[in-house]
Amino acid sequence: MSLPLSMRPEPETGVALEFRGVTKSFGPVVALDGFSHRFEPGRVHALMGRNGSGKSTLVKMLAGVFPPDAGEIRLGDTPCRFDGPADAFRAGIVTVHQELSLVPNLSIGENIVLGRLPQRRRAGLRVVDWPALFARAQAQLEAMGLDLDPRAPVATLSVGQQQVVEIVKAMAFQPAVLLLDEPTSALATREVRLLFDLVRRLKASGVTMLYITHRMSELFEIADTCTVLRDGVRIGALDMATASHGAIVEMMFGEAAHEVPRRRSPARGRPVLSVRGLNRAGAFHDIGFDLHAGEVLGIAGLLGSGRTEVLRAIVGADRAESGSVRLHGREMFGARPRDLRAAGLGYAPENRKEAGLVQSLSTADNICMAAAGSVARRGFLTRAMERPLVREQIDDLRIKAGDPELPVSALSGGNQQKVVIGKWMATAPTVMLFDEPSRGVDIRAKRQIFEIIWRKAESGLAALFVSSELEEVLEVANRVLVMRHGRIVAEVDPAATTLTELYGLCMEGTRA
Repeated sequence: MSLPLSMRPEPETGVALEFRGVTKSFGPVVALDGFSHRFEPGRVHALMGRNGSGKSTLVKMLAGVFPPDAGEIRLGDTPCRFDGPADAFRAGIVTVHQELSLVPNLSIGENIVLGRLPQRRRAGLRVVDWPALFARAQAQLEAMGLDLDPRAPVATLSVGQQQVVEIVKAMAFQPAVLLLDEPTSALATREVRLLFDLVRRLKASGVTMLYITHRMSELFEIADTCTVLRDGVRIGALDMATASHGAIVEMMFGEAAHEVPRRRSPARGRPVLSVRGLNRAGAFHDIGFDLHAGEVLGIAGLLGSGRTEVLRAIVGADRAESGSVRLHGREMFGARPRDLRAAGLGYAPENRKEAGLVQSLSTADNICMAAAGSVARRGFLTRAMERPLVREQIDDLRIKAGDPELPVSALSGGNQQKVVIGKWMATAPTVMLFDEPSRGVDIRAKRQIFEIIWRKAESGLAALFVSSELEEVLEVANRVLVMRHGRIVAEVDPAATTLTELYGLCMEGTRA
């Protein structure tokens, strides 16, 4: 039986975290294979690896989401077996996730002690002891060296300040181990400085910290060590005092880090999409490029570089503050999404389940959704009208859907992604924006999606391609723009660029 939080013993700080031969499989897939490593207290340990390397599996096991199949996790000299997140929490392991868990309408103080509100008796009733609450929160803030009013609503804080409050909230439990998952992904430079100052204070107090980030440049400023995973295997650990960008990238990707893709650069057709001076404060600045008929133009950048924000502004999902978006020579800046669609622009968003599909509707309904107006006659739409269009997309994209009338949620991730693409191909677009089209699909489906993009480009489609997997951008695109901190910092030829060089541009603006 779990003890109330107010009655939990305070976990000891300054405790080493050790993994001994930890293995975890999901069906035939080995997500983590015999991982062994010791994380010393009072240090910031970066955990690096490409998507699918095993980082998330390791962190989820440590947080008690699921147990390892084999091996052992130890805190100090004590073996740990967690049957759930509550067990990990009681052992002194606290995670600060990328998505904030604060309640905006409550004060800083209320968020810090949420679930452990101090109480006192008044007229025979137990009520919140507000002076004690704010005094306790004030002490926590001061201990972290922060000058914030515990009575201020969280909604009035910047994102960076909210992230700091999230960490103070975690530290109120006096954890032995603190997991920081992409803590700077949504922060401006000044806010990152504030967060790093707090991390240094925590390090001095003896907390063992695991720091997960895609921003490798941060490691050289805040991390003491970097442990690299690849395909579920621990490749090695480096002391950041002697590490280099190139060494870390090579550990992450192996021989692939030095390979140069052999993609043929097509003869460019006419510019069909021209973007000039596109701006939105805090997201991107002075974005400009031309996209040509028959071209696959890639946008490379690390998490938070502004890639998705640019695509959403182009399609009208978010408003840009200034700039020009010309489609086939016609100015479309500020146009409604349906007007852009009518002009030949399609968009496959990064989150297919929430933004790309309606999961409760059938495969057929989803395929026809964007093109319903062109299929309907006099405002009426029937299954007979839809059937040829649905069959065309299923056959053309090789969508495995036994019965198109069943909910699209019954399909595999790869086939759902093909339905998203088919929905837009049904509108006969001349320009298509693909945001993370291979996310969450298996290798075979990923290859099929790339083949679809190449085939459509050969028939004249102009495609803008975004992926967080930089090796995919080099493989799929004919030309690559590099974004960093909301700006385009370089344009490269994939046939003359290695993965190491592209990572260097994304991280530092220069080739590694």
